[in-house]
Amino acid sequence: MFKLPSFLVCFLFLLSFVCQAQNEVVFKITSNKKQPLDAVDVIANYVAVGKTNGSGIVIVPTSIVGQRLHFSSIGYESLDTQFHALPTDTIRIELKEQDKSMEEVVVVSSTRSNQRMENSPTKVEVLGREEMNEENSIKPAGIASILGDVSGVQIQQSSAVTGNANVRIQGLDSRYTQILKDGMPLYDGFSGGFGILSIPPLDLKQVELIKGSASTLYGGGAIGGLVNIISRKPTSEQEAVVTLNQTTLKETNANTFIAKRYKQFGYTFFGGYTYQKAVDVNGDGFSDVPRLNSVVVHPRLFFYPDDRTIITTGYTGTFETRTGGDMQVIAGNADANHQYFETNKINRSSFELSAERFFNQNRKLEFKNSISQFNRTIQNPSINFTGAQLNYYSELSLLIPYGNNSLVAGLNATGDRFRKITPNIPLNNFENNTIGAFVQNTWSVKDHVTIELGIRNDYHFTYGDFFLPRIAVFYKIDKHWASRAGIGFGYKTPNALSPQTTDIAIQDILPLPASIQAEKSIGYNAEVNFRTTWGDGNSLFINQAFFLTRLSNPIVATIAANGIATFGNESKPIVSKGFDTYVKSVWQRWELYAGYTYTIAERKYLADNQFLPLTPRNRFAFTIVRDFEKYGVRFGLEGSYNGSQYRVDYSHTPGYFFMAAMVEKKLGKHFSMVLNGENFLDFRQSRVEALYTGTQANPSFVPLWAPIDGRVVNLSLKWKF
Repeated sequence: MFKLPSFLVCFLFLLSFVCQAQNEVVFKITSNKKQPLDAVDVIANYVAVGKTNGSGIVIVPTSIVGQRLHFSSIGYESLDTQFHALPTDTIRIELKEQDKSMEEVVVVSSTRSNQRMENSPTKVEVLGREEMNEENSIKPAGIASILGDVSGVQIQQSSAVTGNANVRIQGLDSRYTQILKDGMPLYDGFSGGFGILSIPPLDLKQVELIKGSASTLYGGGAIGGLVNIISRKPTSEQEAVVTLNQTTLKETNANTFIAKRYKQFGYTFFGGYTYQKAVDVNGDGFSDVPRLNSVVVHPRLFFYPDDRTIITTGYTGTFETRTGGDMQVIAGNADANHQYFETNKINRSSFELSAERFFNQNRKLEFKNSISQFNRTIQNPSINFTGAQLNYYSELSLLIPYGNNSLVAGLNATGDRFRKITPNIPLNNFENNTIGAFVQNTWSVKDHVTIELGIRNDYHFTYGDFFLPRIAVFYKIDKHWASRAGIGFGYKTPNALSPQTTDIAIQDILPLPASIQAEKSIGYNAEVNFRTTWGDGNSLFINQAFFLTRLSNPIVATIAANGIATFGNESKPIVSKGFDTYVKSVWQRWELYAGYTYTIAERKYLADNQFLPLTPRNRFAFTIVRDFEKYGVRFGLEGSYNGSQYRVDYSHTPGYFFMAAMVEKKLGKHFSMVLNGENFLDFRQSRVEALYTGTQANPSFVPLWAPIDGRVVNLSLKWKF
């Protein structure tokens, strides 16, 4: 049984410990441009005593008086100083920016302890501000494409009609990937549809990915991995960006972002519009790209009552209509032979509130809450259905650094409620409610060893208790070599509306049986890293990772001849295993990124043909980038090879290559132009097989394993001031 009261007592004890009044020294660290600096390390006599918060504040004990203090932050020159008397006021420290050629190291939030990426026992891969800015000029509407560039991540288009796509990690289906927005889950079940397609990169600071089990950190669902989307925050410098984009596939985008931080108040605002005409690329009479009208707005307000408190509130609104199907029907000319279409009208409104309070010795109390209302209307020749889902999430957590440790503990409540607004489907109304408690301790045993231990207990009101221990270890062998290893448990509660490899029509889904059980998993990962530098800015980084996930009680959809889908547990597991090789090199200002992933994903409950469909065993990708700063030009070339996949009928698909290139030209201080081309080889699934069977009036679309939209070129203009 879930022991919430006893844990609550311990939690309140920790809270009182945090709030005790102690003698302290307060530092405010800023850049030479007067911007507060986050995550600046403060070291006294070679012992870490604190790290700055988002306001540049760090609070340390008075014992630092007389000791040698060292302030350091990636991208800034370190500073050493000493105080021989107890200060009576906040001490202001200014750090100077380093040369921009210095290697950037990113601070991640998904580990909950705000560690630097290269030192974290949990492997976190980060797509940072530079990648978000570049993607804004290439694919301004969403982040699906850039996620697919990450080794070990597959973007699976699940519908040829709607264009819906989902994220798969390490060979597992997309329902085992948890999507977070600023650490809070928003996209699951009925509300999971079209999520990554409508998250504009211009609005983001970075995207963090954890491959493998992360349920101990954020609860159920993160079996294959986790994607945490981090929104931008304001700085003391006024920011304003406007992006206009046009593609040869008749897509038009207009995005804007503005932000500014004042002494006690700040704001960010994103607004974006996308218009896409329906396009029949292969000439079969059906759209390969749906017609789309989409508006996204995301205003946020930040309040800084004092140097120790940050309060954030915001709203995200996504409003879109997408229509695909028979091109003649889309044009308004339906007749007896041209009837098929599908229209999705989506209204997603999300509200967020968070508060951070920093105490002495850099302890932090944090509260965050989100409520999201998702309404979706689905229209096709068979049905006109409207449904709604309410998602909520609340969390209270404490971060307590002590000695060589960092302890984080918290309570959370999360859930969703699905309701039929029109009653014309077999599926019943349902809801999921979960309360959880977690604790994680990160221990730097020595300068080269860090151990992370975590425990979570979730109680689901229908499916009971889930105990989720986790351990991860980082070992820095020397200045060139390092290794990581970890093991974690996970779970996923049943949901008939969880995303599938191929979308199932909602009117064909039957309610879950009463006997169905939650899926459970155990995941292992290990890796070795090599890093070296030479000459003037040349570097090489190699990562070799191995993974294994065993999923028990897998829930499988059975599709009858009439298309009706039922769900049930299988007695034997799904096992996904493989390895991932990643290389990053910089040589004479040329940047190379290359990755190879080998994946074996098998359904052990089958006697033969155990492969997981639409999962390439071999995938290779590379990117080459060069900045010609003298001419204000940036050039990029990328390519990938996706190996053969099994179809659902046990046949093989051919492997295929994908190529793309980009050129950016800066036009003065405030303007830039990007010309980008995707799928130069114009490989399309329709070149291998027809995309539908049946008749024009009643088509049945085949599962997708390759692009269907073909070659596309886009031109974007960006104004930044």
